[in-house]
Amino acid sequence: MTLPDIFTEWFAQQGWSPHPHQLALLTATGPSTLLIAPTGGGKTLAGFLPSLVDLYDGNRTPGSVHTIYVSPLKALAADIRRNLDRPVREMGLDLRIEDRTGDTKQSTRQRQRVDPPDMLLTTPESLALMLSYPEAPKIFGGVRRIVLDEIHALAESKRGDQLSLCVERVAAFSTDLRRTGLSATVEDPSALARFLGEGTHVVEADPGPPADIAMLKAELPAPWFGQGGRHAARDVMDQVRRHKTTIIFINTRAQSELFFQALWAENEENLPIGLHHGSLSREARQKVEGAMAAGHLRAVVATGSLDLGIDWGDVDLVIQVGAPKNVKRLVQRIGRANHRYNAPSKALLVPANQFEIIECQVALDAVVEADLDGDPRPDGPLDVLCQHILLTACAAPFDADALYHEVKRAQPYARLSRAGFERCLDYCATGGYALRAYDRYQRLVERDGLWHLRDPRAARDLRMNVGTILDYNNLKVAYRRGKMLGEIEEGFASTLVPGDTFLIGGQVVKYEGLREMTVQVSATSGKEPRIATFGGTKLAMTTKLAHRVLDFLNNREEWTKLPTHTAEWLDLQTRISRMPVAERLLVETFPRGPQNYAVFYAFAGRNAHQTLGIILTRRMEEAGYGPLGFVANDYALMIWSLDPLDTPEKLIDGQDLRAALDTWFAENMVMKRTFRIPARVAGLISQNQPGQRKSGKQATFSTDILYDTLRRYDPDHLMLEITRDEAMRGLVDFDRIEEFLGRVRGRVDHVEAPHVTPLSAPLILEVGRVPVKGEAERRLLDEDIAAVLTEAGIGTNG
Repeated sequence: MTLPDIFTEWFAQQGWSPHPHQLALLTATGPSTLLIAPTGGGKTLAGFLPSLVDLYDGNRTPGSVHTIYVSPLKALAADIRRNLDRPVREMGLDLRIEDRTGDTKQSTRQRQRVDPPDMLLTTPESLALMLSYPEAPKIFGGVRRIVLDEIHALAESKRGDQLSLCVERVAAFSTDLRRTGLSATVEDPSALARFLGEGTHVVEADPGPPADIAMLKAELPAPWFGQGGRHAARDVMDQVRRHKTTIIFINTRAQSELFFQALWAENEENLPIGLHHGSLSREARQKVEGAMAAGHLRAVVATGSLDLGIDWGDVDLVIQVGAPKNVKRLVQRIGRANHRYNAPSKALLVPANQFEIIECQVALDAVVEADLDGDPRPDGPLDVLCQHILLTACAAPFDADALYHEVKRAQPYARLSRAGFERCLDYCATGGYALRAYDRYQRLVERDGLWHLRDPRAARDLRMNVGTILDYNNLKVAYRRGKMLGEIEEGFASTLVPGDTFLIGGQVVKYEGLREMTVQVSATSGKEPRIATFGGTKLAMTTKLAHRVLDFLNNREEWTKLPTHTAEWLDLQTRISRMPVAERLLVETFPRGPQNYAVFYAFAGRNAHQTLGIILTRRMEEAGYGPLGFVANDYALMIWSLDPLDTPEKLIDGQDLRAALDTWFAENMVMKRTFRIPARVAGLISQNQPGQRKSGKQATFSTDILYDTLRRYDPDHLMLEITRDEAMRGLVDFDRIEEFLGRVRGRVDHVEAPHVTPLSAPLILEVGRVPVKGEAERRLLDEDIAAVLTEAGIGTNG
């Protein structure tokens, strides 16, 4: 395939010439190609160029989509459509481009089923939904190309597992499908190529100039604890004034609300600043996206909702507030600035607390060295496969042998046994041994060698619950007159009483009441708000980044990169105690008041440390130490007790820990909480139903009953097995504990310190964090913070 003159002329009119990697995709002849190119390198145009040329040459199937473009974000799909419209319009190409996401109007969705566009821009969930309709063979029978943008982000989650199954479903309809993956941040190109498909050819573009990235020198020092970064709001606002457009990334939705408020307080000129995160209403998000695209905003505070791919041409600075926890994520966010191939991206890091100064410096070094992190993905989860089987039946009866071989072609399911597939099929057909007596769980039936939906009316319910992103506990928030603001967690909403205030969308609102599952609010001012507890990803430091931090801590030459007070803090740690090392576990014990403290520096991440805390406190209780509580962060776990822990090494035994975890699993609510995820994904319960939506409490009640029933009568049920795997990787993160146990192999350095140590001081302060109602309470808390810092020998800095 060569570039027609009309395209060459269009490039020349823009003052451009096609990049070599763009032409490489145009001439690629294999079944699949993975393009790795830096942000601003024209990846999107490279991905679409073969399709645009093919359509220009008249190669299309009437009534069928020609090209499917899949992105992780609805906002990205809308942005791509805006960017494609211009070259299509200016070259006069006769083709139609439309997006199909959760934000698409219902009338448009219905039309697309009978009159699909030439290019369909969508998300994994919407693609799965379209494939569930009887018209799917016609809609996708003529697909020539599927483009998977930001493929690295998709491949790392259940959404990627779902997408891989959908791609193979499309391939079953189309005889001439070519696949293209686009990514800028890849730590293992060969692994990502395998995700795209066998025989994938990898094209690596010139990486361009290195990023201009540094730590922001804030006027106020970072505090010793906390995650907000609001101490640097004035300095961040000063950077906003100096640049055209700045994206300020925050790791969580709640912190983005608080930082936006702090930033606005410093915005004396009333410069236009937006807020963007996944819990805001569709209208609010689209308003911010439109203003960014038009160049009307000087800054936007955002979470991961703007991480990926969106081409904001005027963005000349990215600021990451809080440690990025993941080097790949940081590289992705940096790439939002100076979205041009030959211009370096400019970024600043703002540590939220003292330890994050170290983590940010280590992440910065990793970016410079292009040392990206990433953990290997497990085999595709079976709850996603169950959902895919049910949706396949919604479209048409299927042959089990054919579907099994189709599923096996999806890389996450390449090792799926026939027995594993049959277990999923049996679950979809009967619900399993304990549930087969109930009609609602008998959804498939075999007739004449094909599997059918037992009741075709079930298709609507299944389609309404497509996806792997769950929002059980979210309630809509709206003004009493009807304007939608966004969502908050149901658990938070249940604590509100009329008159309470909270932040959403950067606004302080007053709770008025709950009506028809919508939180009714009114505008207010003059009161300090409570914090809305949004859902969303809870980030933890990756294993590789944790190892780099440990190496940094044990290399004094590296400390010269740190602010003087941070380097002095580390030096004091070595004099009072010692520095943790990767191959041994440092445990510090010391008295404070009537209590005794033990700090375990496992560097296994917050989730793993919380699990470790639950198990170790149980074992300490059995041994008579009288544990009172624990607190965890990404690098350590601290337990306080009545009696001193004299032999911590006896607590750290791999086999005993696994047995303790099994006992704990059987007795507590974590498994019930985790069970809700596969139960919803696999269609065991329905969150959304025609004309109604279950509340979080209703969904929890339903899943709790099912969990107890299965555990009592069918302990080997497929959903319980999936739940255990889910918990081990997610809420419990036991694989990180096993990595830590394998690393230290029982080797423990026990330091009996005379008092609070420098590294343990932030954890002590986390224990003391309580809601502060007035000036008197605030003064008492400040005095306690000062006492802890003085005891640790690090003063009251921050």
